[in-house]
Amino acid sequence: MSTEEKSAAPRSLAEALRVRDDVSLAALLRSRPDLITPVPTDLTQLATRAGTRASVVRALERLDRFALQTAEALAVAPDPASYGELLALMGGDEEDPAVAAALPRAVALLREQALVWGADDRLRLVRTARELLAPSPQHPSPTGLGPSVREATAGMSPGRIQEILGAVGLPSTHDSVSAVSALGALFADRRRMAALLAELPEESREVLARLVWGPPYGQVTHDPAPHLRALLDRGLLLPTAPGTVVLPREVALHLRAGRAHRAPEPVPPPVEAAATHRPQVVDATAAGQALAALATVEELLKEWDEGGPAVLRAGGLSVRDLKRTAVALDVPEPVAAFWVELAYGAGLIASDGEADERYAATPAYDEWRELPPAERWAHLAGTWLTATRTPGVVGGRDAKDRTLSALGPNLDRSAAPEVRHRVLALLAGLPEGASPVEASVLARLRWERPLRGPQREQRETGTGDARDDDLRSRIARWTLSEAELLGVTGRGALAAPGRALIGAPEAPRPAAEAEPRGPGDKLPVHHHRTPPAAAPTPAERAAATATAARLLAPLFPEPLDHVLLQADLTAVAPGPLERELADVLGVLADVESKGGATVYRFTPGSVRRALDAGQSAADLHAFLARHSRTPVPQPLTYLIDDVARRHGRLRVGAASAYVRCDDDATLDEILADKRAAALGLRRLAPTVLAAQADPAALLEGLRAIGFAPAAESAAGDVLIARADSRRTPPRAAPEPVPDGPPAPDDTLLAAAIRAVRAGDLASTTPRKPSPGGGEGDGGSGAPGGSLPRTGAAETLATMQAAVLTGEALWIGYVNAEGAASQRVIAPIRVEGGFVTAYDHTADEVRTYPLHRITGVAELADDAG
Repeated sequence: MSTEEKSAAPRSLAEALRVRDDVSLAALLRSRPDLITPVPTDLTQLATRAGTRASVVRALERLDRFALQTAEALAVAPDPASYGELLALMGGDEEDPAVAAALPRAVALLREQALVWGADDRLRLVRTARELLAPSPQHPSPTGLGPSVREATAGMSPGRIQEILGAVGLPSTHDSVSAVSALGALFADRRRMAALLAELPEESREVLARLVWGPPYGQVTHDPAPHLRALLDRGLLLPTAPGTVVLPREVALHLRAGRAHRAPEPVPPPVEAAATHRPQVVDATAAGQALAALATVEELLKEWDEGGPAVLRAGGLSVRDLKRTAVALDVPEPVAAFWVELAYGAGLIASDGEADERYAATPAYDEWRELPPAERWAHLAGTWLTATRTPGVVGGRDAKDRTLSALGPNLDRSAAPEVRHRVLALLAGLPEGASPVEASVLARLRWERPLRGPQREQRETGTGDARDDDLRSRIARWTLSEAELLGVTGRGALAAPGRALIGAPEAPRPAAEAEPRGPGDKLPVHHHRTPPAAAPTPAERAAATATAARLLAPLFPEPLDHVLLQADLTAVAPGPLERELADVLGVLADVESKGGATVYRFTPGSVRRALDAGQSAADLHAFLARHSRTPVPQPLTYLIDDVARRHGRLRVGAASAYVRCDDDATLDEILADKRAAALGLRRLAPTVLAAQADPAALLEGLRAIGFAPAAESAAGDVLIARADSRRTPPRAAPEPVPDGPPAPDDTLLAAAIRAVRAGDLASTTPRKPSPGGGEGDGGSGAPGGSLPRTGAAETLATMQAAVLTGEALWIGYVNAEGAASQRVIAPIRVEGGFVTAYDHTADEVRTYPLHRITGVAELADDAG
């Protein structure tokens, strides 16, 4: 490198950022949004923030596996390292062509995220990242490498080091530094190391083989065996503590043929197809699932229409209430938790906020029911895709060992939306109609976001569960099953509405669509990591859900306006029913079975429920005749007439409660029934009975005995019970919990970069020393010095002179909030205690009070 090139090479991360263009800075801030909150004052502050531990940890956790392996290799390489040295560590002596092809992309990614800086001949990993990834006894390196010879011999006596030199055939030196350098050079020399290892007994080489891939530490006794003594004498094992030895990094690299990792992974694993179905079959299956999803949510809300379960003191549903809901929906409890959380996330249910707090439907539920079916589904699917509440964790334990309950707190997992979107994107990358192998999806996700810590070590050494029960993998498995329940996928393959929901382009048809693929066929998606897309705006999300609804609508069957009545007191709905028909039939009959066709059963209780809702027998007969494609069966006609004849003959009101009936024989029958004893009845008049129970309990008690009483008002009118009478006050749907700072949009990025550039201009512009300025004062010409300090008279005189000469000045300024900043201005006018100037920092004309200017200095003649 020439002298000019050396002088131009950046000496710090701040200088490396300073030579970047705006596009490169925008890429950095977009990939690491925590750096822009708040906006840094200049590039030096940006570089400092990029090197903080929290920010570096977050950036490392978002690297793909090969980029992280590259950073880990740089952490054990010399500092700085050349690109050739890095390639040798990643590809080994064999120079793996796949590694060589992928390494430029990994280095570029690390540079873009400001984790690596410097030219190819002087690559530097930021200091914090090196501290996190470099090997140490407390934090072993994922590479399995130990400390270098220089690090391992730091506390060793000079005499012992000289003994090791003699044992390996090296001449003694006058100091320990040169001795350690000579030993490290020997261990790094392939030819001489091979000769040294060839002299060792087989048992010694077996010990090295056990330590070579890590962990590099071992235990020895105070009197080691001869084969261990041979390693200790030659420095092939170095003591780190009493009874503990370590394999030096240079020795391990020789035994590994120069590779830092046992298995570099330069390309992501492909997503494999379990089977491929015709796209029409996938879409039809998904549409059927979508209809079932809408029916399930409506059934859940119908169960809770008159007031749902009570809210626990700590929030959420009790285990017993979740079981009851699962029984009512005829699904397992985890699936019931999913539907409950989905309805809650969509804003359809909420707590009523009363003293006896219970869950109930919200006013938004009534608006949602009026939407077309496809739009109702799109609302649910869009909510699911972006929600951070994760029903899969229900039943688990929180940090305080408390059970996590459905609708309760602590269910938010900020990674859930990203994982769901990424899983669906991987499915979208398969040929249309292809369902994935779950294990291949999980493997791909782990490559894109590898584990860090003990779970990763278990995976790499083969000691952990092959399923790696980390949170992201669990969310991915839940995503695959929930997408099928919701109708986003059909038969495991992404359906056309699901593809539109994530904004994916239409899938290309395979060339030979007639040839279905069998299980195990590998269908690669992309052999490079897809960069994370910017978070969609609300308008983009609304457009995506609208497109999904438009694609789904033709797949839904037209609602039917009829049912098929049968002689066994059942009605068969061969498809989805019109809203009005479904509502009335849901009150008049009980659902017996669901599926492609829904079977309703008429019972005395269901008919009485319709009469309680205000229907008359004539209304029910006319309704059934109008909506049945078959003649109304005689048993059903008799059932309605019989229940209607007895309905309302008894009247229940408030005394505590009373019963009145025109037929005193019916009252005699009630008094004679032993089952009515608990109601505390006594006759007040031939047609009136008084009760100790309240009206609601009296109604239920008489119905349990077999009568059909009706409630009445104080005026004697029959009270009509409405099933949809309970609603919560207006409630907002729960907001997702973001995973860190939100990604900045283009407008914010442009403004932030402009502010950072301007602040950097003010802090780095060369200045002339002020008259009499001393070391460290504001007149120092060193960039980034403290604010200039000049007296009021000198500040005013310098400003007035600059107005005449048109020169730019460097000023220190303190605003009304007390925040100090440096600015470069060109004064235009000075009057009334104010200076009007063109502010190069803000790129606009501004007016500043003179009393808030701490000082002023002239710019150096060569200032840009």
